[in-house]
Amino acid sequence: MITTLYRIIKYGINGFLRNSWLSIATLSVMVLALFVFLSLIIFNVLTANALDILKDKIDISVYFQGDVPEDEILKIKRSLESLAEVKAAEYISRDQALALFQERHQEDETIVQAINVLEENPLSASLNIKAKNPNDYPVISSYLNNENLSKLVDKVTYNQNQLVISRLTTIIETVQRSGLGLTVILSIIAVLVTLNTIILTIYASRDEIGLMRLVGASNKFIRGPYLVQGVIYGLIAAVLSLVLMAPLVSFASAYVKVLMPEMGLQSYFYGNLLSLFGYQALFGIILGAVSSLIAVGKYLKI
Repeated sequence: MITTLYRIIKYGINGFLRNSWLSIATLSVMVLALFVFLSLIIFNVLTANALDILKDKIDISVYFQGDVPEDEILKIKRSLESLAEVKAAEYISRDQALALFQERHQEDETIVQAINVLEENPLSASLNIKAKNPNDYPVISSYLNNENLSKLVDKVTYNQNQLVISRLTTIIETVQRSGLGLTVILSIIAVLVTLNTIILTIYASRDEIGLMRLVGASNKFIRGPYLVQGVIYGLIAAVLSLVLMAPLVSFASAYVKVLMPEMGLQSYFYGNLLSLFGYQALFGIILGAVSSLIAVGKYLKI
């Protein structure tokens, strides 16, 4: 068994080295296929981060009547946080609201003077609420508009922001579906191109496969070296695809930082290099090995 395995690996490596031009052509196609696969991984990471940032920008606010005690508002805050749909609820007191308003309009002298003229704080205490999913805001809005809270609540901003939230929700869902569809389509194309390339590569060895069958070699022994070659293609292509991606990531990182300051593309790439290599190697080995087995099987049936 060990001798047979040794011979299979030896013949596989020899076949890879002997057919250098065919090996280079096959490797080139596999590198491109894995490069596409890696690009899709990074694209999905960027898309997921962009959608998370977009979701974080969506919220609704509930403003309370001026005479509602703070303890009552905090009680409502705790009840909101107990809802499965609510991600976070932030309490902003009247004093905090005034300080934020003054900071936001500190360069507008008219507003600053108007605030100073007023003897009391005109702003209301409020809760800023973020949902776990943008589709949950109608549920949260219904909870805030119930009869028990009607005497305490002055205004819920969901009605004013409903159109914007709906559009953003539609954008998020469309991007997610498009990203999944793009991943599936490009992955299928990469697999088909690689499969056809390996079939053409093994086509050059069809006479050798025929001779091995004539001398009584088993199908497993015939398949073995080509399976080894497929694994070699996959491993080398995984390394080369990462090498090709590294300068592109470094170049694109600055532009991504401008659009998404929270996302460090370069730090993500190098911080997850081993994981990315693992995905690439696994995909490459499966792609190379399965393509080789399919291609060889075609000539074993003749």
